[in-house]
Amino acid sequence: MTLTMDASPAAPSCAPAPSAAAEKVLVGLIGSGIGLSLTPAMHEQEARHHGLRLHYQLIDLDRTASGPEVLPMLLQAARTMGFAGLNITYPCKQAVIPLLDELSDEARAMGAVNTVVLHDGRLVGHNTDGMGWTRGFRRALPQADLARVVLLGTGGAGSAIAHAALRLGVAELRLFDRELQRAVALAEELGQRYGEGRVRAVANLAEAMADATGLVHATPTGMAKLPGLPLPAGMLRPDLWVSEIVYFPLETPLLREARARGCPVSDGGGMAVGQAIGAFELFTGRKADPARVEAHFRQLVAARATT
Repeated sequence: MTLTMDASPAAPSCAPAPSAAAEKVLVGLIGSGIGLSLTPAMHEQEARHHGLRLHYQLIDLDRTASGPEVLPMLLQAARTMGFAGLNITYPCKQAVIPLLDELSDEARAMGAVNTVVLHDGRLVGHNTDGMGWTRGFRRALPQADLARVVLLGTGGAGSAIAHAALRLGVAELRLFDRELQRAVALAEELGQRYGEGRVRAVANLAEAMADATGLVHATPTGMAKLPGLPLPAGMLRPDLWVSEIVYFPLETPLLREARARGCPVSDGGGMAVGQAIGAFELFTGRKADPARVEAHFRQLVAARATT
């Protein structure tokens, strides 16, 4: 199989160009439908501010009609080519785990990996999804009612957000997934860690939403390659806040519908920025500037919207 990589998109830059002698850093992203990702530009721009020559390579599985089965080959290629690390996204966040040498406590607890750091030939898995979601949620919805929250989707990102939501103070977390057993398994795991009375799997989404105070959407529905609503629009009410994790497009069908119905919302941009900051620091050992990274992200989104 031929390994096909996309060049990272060009981005407006006001950061100084690194010198020819600057430290070089090679990183990338493995996933499906990522060709329009803004993550490369975010990492490369922040690296310039630190005097680094960072190249961020997109490795889009859709280009070769591949799936998680090619992960062993890609990870070995990353070792061979001297990558400092890789971001991992849908559909590989859980499939990559058995292929790694070590997991951080966060990744182990969440059962998903979105960042792999290569160190002395070893592959170490981390997860920055939870911290990314928490950062964006707090900024967008600081007064959100956390009494009864429905989490739609319990895959890699959903699992990470479930942990983060309970740590944030959600009193009752209701897990819904088309694969009910996956939601049940996660509910059991979370119950042991955070208290059984605080989390449960639900089979009937309409009933779970009826008196919910908030909704967190953690499935790929709404991405450019998977358009549409993840639930019937009639389940949205003005007294329900909505948190979205999809960030491309930033204004998903769910957010448009939620805004139209008067729901307070948090878009996926905050999580995207938080994830990027966490991964950048793991890859480079440098402290990113959150305000600068977010400003650049919003600039990229605005530029993309006009093209």
